Amino acid sequence: MFSDASNHWYHIADNKNIIQPAPDQPRYKADEYAAIADNILLYQKNNGGWPKNYDMQAILTPQQKEALLAAKAETHTTFDNRTTYSHVAYLSQVYTLTHDDKYKQAALKGFDYILEAQYDNGGWPQYYPLEKKYSRHITYNDDVFAGIMILLKNVLENKPDYTYIDDNYRKRLQKAFDKGLDCIVKTQINDAGSPTAWCQQHDEVTLAPAWARAFEPPCICSAESAKLVLFLMSLPNPSKEIIAAVQSAATWFNQSKITGITIKTVKVSADSSSTGKAYTDKVVVADAQAAPVWTRYYELKTHRPMFCNRDSKVVYSLAEVEHERRVGYAWYSNEPQKVLDKYDNWLKKQKI
Repeated sequence: MFSDASNHWYHIADNKNIIQPAPDQPRYKADEYAAIADNILLYQKNNGGWPKNYDMQAILTPQQKEALLAAKAETHTTFDNRTTYSHVAYLSQVYTLTHDDKYKQAALKGFDYILEAQYDNGGWPQYYPLEKKYSRHITYNDDVFAGIMILLKNVLENKPDYTYIDDNYRKRLQKAFDKGLDCIVKTQINDAGSPTAWCQQHDEVTLAPAWARAFEPPCICSAESAKLVLFLMSLPNPSKEIIAAVQSAATWFNQSKITGITIKTVKVSADSSSTGKAYTDKVVVADAQAAPVWTRYYELKTHRPMFCNRDSKVVYSLAEVEHERRVGYAWYSNEPQKVLDKYDNWLKKQKI
């Protein structure tokens, strides 16, 4: 549940983190769930949200705990890298197992944060309170939107871990969920005569596809869209608008798939590497037997596969991406295939 955050904490240095991992930092076992939940309580901010990129299973030193307690009033809280909604889900599970009220209260505080962070149009920003630049945009990247919606769906379906939520609060979550569905439908990109899929981030006011980081331009994004569609397909009684959104996305996934290639990681010599030492590279290789793949990005209007460098320059082949970004970003995806594998059976169940 927290593997993405843990990986960032241990392997991507960030001097802005409240605490840094100690050498050979010990960790709780997965079944030591109360101890892990206590860690989650330590990390939770006064506003109900959590910061990203820490290991919830780390056995913290007294000094690390003191630093976290001293930073409770900070508000650099986020949904990025699968943060906050995953903490709420975990605390709810532990409350179900232990019936310790402190976990229930912390989870409810997390739900309060989720409700407060939602825009009136139904979207959620990457960070809340709102910060500058692209983090204010409605965010589909890193499962932000889908993760929140799956959490709310589990509550509304009365899954066992959420029976502690009373009817009045459940109505508030239902309203947020409905607004979220409406936002998903309204942000589906229609720039060539028919709906396609979604961008990683959409402007929080206009709902248009928007820039995120310098190498993440406005475009149609295959992987993020596939996760959204899989969520929509999981709804028990989808509206006609949701059914239409799924149909359009599935059609676009079929139209945009790329066949006859595979992406390989290869070793490169020191003089071929941007780091000046032996390293790896990624190359596109012809392969008639390869399964379909999708580029992560497709150009708006043309729907042409595209890539982007850190200077925000758009290019149209992986080979044109600078080495650091070529090996450091997921430029291809097979996520849409997961949608297509389920689509026919899903469609048969719809009353259309």
